[in-house]
Amino acid sequence: MSARPAVIADEVNVIYRVYEDSKPGIKQMFSKGRTHRKFRSIHAVKGVSFRLDEGESLGIIGSNGSGKSTLLMALTGLLPTESGKIKVRSRPTLLAVSAALRPGLSGRRNIIIGGLAMGMSKREIDEKLDEICAFAELEDFIDLPMRTYSSGMRARLSFAIATAHQPEILLIDEALAVGDAHFKEKSAERINKIRSQAGAVILVSHDTAEIARSCDRALWIEKGELRADGPTDEVVALYRAATHPKG
Repeated sequence: MSARPAVIADEVNVIYRVYEDSKPGIKQMFSKGRTHRKFRSIHAVKGVSFRLDEGESLGIIGSNGSGKSTLLMALTGLLPTESGKIKVRSRPTLLAVSAALRPGLSGRRNIIIGGLAMGMSKREIDEKLDEICAFAELEDFIDLPMRTYSSGMRARLSFAIATAHQPEILLIDEALAVGDAHFKEKSAERINKIRSQAGAVILVSHDTAEIARSCDRALWIEKGELRADGPTDEVVALYRAATHPKG
C-alpha cells in the first residue's frame, strides 16, 4: 500500500512586495515634503514542486536568502502564493527561532499559550506540562520570564511545546541551530518518533550535518529555484561541491 501524501507543492511561486526608498537628490535632501517610496517585487520562490509523504522527513538547504523560510511560510498559509498549488493533509505546525512566544511571560505560561494555540485542551496541557519542562531541561527556570532565557533555552522550549503532541506535519525553521549537541540528538530522536507514527517533518537548516542526521531526503533551493531533490547524502554533496569548490 503506497504512502499517503502529507504535502504536495506544485509549481509554487511566491512574490512579495516591499517598499524601497529612492536615492535622494540635492533637492529632496533639503525638501520638507514627503519622500516618495516605491514598491519592489521580490520573486522569492520560483516554480518549486515536491511531494512529501507521511512518515518522511525532508531537509531543505540553501544559502541565505535562497527562499527556504519563505517556502515554509507559504506551506503554512502565512504567505500567499502568486501561482501554483499547495495541498496539505492538515495545517502544519511551524517551529521557528522567532516563534511567537511572549518574552514577558514565564516559560510555564508560554507552555499554556503555545499548547492552546496548537489546539490542545487545558487538561491536556496540564497533563503534559511536567514532560515538556523535563524535555526542554528547564525545570529550574520554568517560572522565570522568557526574556531571561538564552537563545538555546528558548529553542528547547519551543521545540518541546511544538512536539508535545503528535503533529501530522511539523515544519522546523533553523530552530535547532542554537541547541547543543546533546539536545540536537534528543530532537533527532523525537523527529524519528513523529515519523514512525506517520507524521511528516520538514527541516530547514544551514547545518548540513543536522540535515543528514534527521532527514532521509533533501531539497536544495538556490535563488528561489529547486536545484536538487533526492537522498540527503547526494543532495548535500552537490550543495557542498557548489558552495565549497576545491582548488
